[in-house]
Order: sequence, then C-alpha cells, then structure tokens
Amino acid sequence: MPTAIEIFKLLPKKNCGKCNYPTCLAFAMQIANSKAKLQDCPFLSEEALAVLAASAAPPIRLVKFGSGNKVIEMGDETELYRHEKRFFHPTAYALTVSDALDDSAIAQKVERIANIKFERVGQELRFDAIAVKNDSSDAKRFKEAAEAVAAKTDLPIVLVSRSPESMKAAAGAISIRRPLLFGANATNHVQMAAVAKDLNCPLVVSEGKGLDALANLVQLVKSSGIEDIVLDFEAGSMKQLLERSSIVRKVSVKKTFRGLGYPILVDAGSGEPAILKGLLATMKYGSIVLFDELSEARAHPLFVLRQNIYTDPQVPIQVKPGVYPVNAPNESSAVLFTTNFSLTYFTVLSDIEKSKVPIWLLVVDTEGLSVMTAFSAGKLTPESVNACLEASGVKEKSKSGEIIIPGMVSRMSGKLAEATGLKVIVGPKESSGIPKFLKSR
Repeated sequence: MPTAIEIFKLLPKKNCGKCNYPTCLAFAMQIANSKAKLQDCPFLSEEALAVLAASAAPPIRLVKFGSGNKVIEMGDETELYRHEKRFFHPTAYALTVSDALDDSAIAQKVERIANIKFERVGQELRFDAIAVKNDSSDAKRFKEAAEAVAAKTDLPIVLVSRSPESMKAAAGAISIRRPLLFGANATNHVQMAAVAKDLNCPLVVSEGKGLDALANLVQLVKSSGIEDIVLDFEAGSMKQLLERSSIVRKVSVKKTFRGLGYPILVDAGSGEPAILKGLLATMKYGSIVLFDELSEARAHPLFVLRQNIYTDPQVPIQVKPGVYPVNAPNESSAVLFTTNFSLTYFTVLSDIEKSKVPIWLLVVDTEGLSVMTAFSAGKLTPESVNACLEASGVKEKSKSGEIIIPGMVSRMSGKLAEATGLKVIVGPKESSGIPKFLKSR
C-alpha cells in the first residue's frame, strides 16, 4: 500500500469534499489506512486510478478454483506473522486419486475422502479438495478419471499431469468445475499456459532450481496471459521448503515483490515425510497441500492445528446465544447457563450429556469470552443473564424456578436471584464436576 503522500500526489487536489472528507490529503490518509476507497473520488483520472489500484493490490494474489458454493480461495494474505492481524485463507488439504485405479476403486476412495470429517468447537473439519493424478500417462484415462471424480463429489478438483495433451483432455471435460491445473514447468510451460488460458483455469508453476529460476518461469507464464498462478518449489527437503516458503512470504509482504506474490502449493507425497511437510506447510504459509494418502488418525491433529492457526486471534470462536435442550428436558428441568465462548460451551455441553440429566442450557452472549474473563470484564452480569433469560423464552419452557450458575461466579448469586426471581443454585467451579453435581441433585 502506498503512503498517504504518494496517494495525495495522484489526487486531483480539488478539496471538493465529494469523497466525504474535507480535503484531498485527508482522503489520501483514509485510503492509506484502508478506511476509504479510490472510487469515492469522482475526479480521479483513469491513469491515476490504474496506478493506485496496482500499488494497493494485496502483496499475494488472490487465486480461486472450484465452482458453485465449493470454491477454495488462496493467497490475498497481508501479514508475515499471525499476531500482527490474522491469516485469512486456511491451508487447503487435498487427497490424491490416481487414474491408474478403476472406476469402482475411484468411487470408493472419493466416498472415503468425503466421510473423513470431524467436529470441533462447532466447526466441521474435513478435506477441502481432491487431486486427480495422471499416473497412467494416458490422456483418455486421465479424462475418464477426472469425469468420474467430478461425478462423485462437489469438492474442488486439482488435476496433476505434466502432459499438456492429458491436461487439455481432462480439464476440458470438467472445465465447468474450474479445476486447478498442476503441471507447468520449464519444459512445458508454453503448452500448459495455453491450456489454462483457453479454459480460464489457475495454473501451478513448478521449478526446483531455486527462487530466481521460479520467478523467471512465473514471468514467462504471466507474459502469456495467465494471472492466476500458484507456486510449487519442488522442495527436495524440509529445509528447502521452510527456507523458500519464508523467503517468498517475506519478499512479497515486506518488499511487495510481485514476481513471487502468489499462493504456495506443497505436494507432500505419502508416508511420514508427507505428515511433516503438511505440518510445515500449514505453519509456514502453504496455501494448499496434496497428500497421496492420509489416515483419519493423522488427519485429525493436522486439521486441529490448521484451525488453531487460522482462527482470528482478535475474535474468539463463538456460539449463537440462546437456549439449548440437553438430554430431552421438560418443564420440571432446571436451567444452567454458560457463556458463548465455543470451547466453554462445548465442554459444558459434553459434561451435561455425560450426566444424562435433562437440562435447559442457556448460552449468554459474552462476546466470545470465557466465564471468568467475561465476569471480570463486565460482560457477564446478573442483568445480562436476565436479559438472555427473557429473550430466549426459557422461563416458559422450564417451570422449575431454578437456575444453576458456574461456581466461579457465585458472588453474583444474590443479585441474580433479585433480577430473575429464580432460585439460584451454585454449581461446580470446573465443568468436569457437572456430571457428579447434576446426578447428586
């Protein structure tokens, strides 16, 4: 992003106020801070708009593939470190299907990939794409395999082949799905770029001889009219992968070097090295990782790592406030409340379910803060709990006249009883004590 002075030099300097700011300098400062848009100025010339738009573009290009509501977005990142703001597009994981398999085996593997999913703190964790690999070296078979996969899943597809002929056949057959084409290198980039351009598909550019060679190859591909590019380092070791990923991100974000300002693909392969490459790619700027094979046991911790890294550190994961029935409660069942911090909610929910005691679980909006943090910050008060009680309508569902509160906020029991008119029962301080506490009642 250019500085306010650099932006100001390209503005018409009319100080007309039509941009909703008193002066052009004030407008330039707002643009530099991403609080205004260039289009807000009605007198900005086409030339100035083009110059400023190019300089204000994200340092890493946004590349999309897939179709409908199954589109993977990669790139468009602006930070070197997560704590500076956040990372925007989580690393996508794809499992590979070989065209050497028959159609029945392909269908079985696609179904297995679709069934590998986990739920954690209210989010579903699963594979994001399927890669079809041209192991047969046969254009016709590659096309048939791509069509078979496309017919069995709506997940985005990556086509993997070094043969322009095979790539053209397979990509042309499923072009409506806008697949990611993984196959351009120093020997075939002209033909591969032609295929990508004709079908309007993003293209992976591979070069293992170093970043200078990769940047030169990217420039050649770009000069042929391809803008949506993904980088493949062909890293021979973990050390190379770490070094090249870090350098590319640093020169793109800090130096705004457009020559390598693209998402990164990591072809992890199989076995133990694949897991390590997947971990490293997730932690160090990988946009998409291809695995030949990955069991559920190995996929789960990898998915959780990705979820933790790509959660906005400034916005906790939250659950929708309201009342949730647990263990089929009725009118005689008590109300128990907790906060809408997802980790707290799912922990409490799990412990209530273990007790098998019917409960109305009231989730109070605390802006995603845990019980003690919300209480200390004034986000969890007798008034906010009462407001949630009234808004949820739980008093009509529960006639027990009781509300169970977390033991950590026992000091609010008196005021809460006055505000709600309910009998307040102080529960355990830790969620793990909920099953024994509810059963004892």
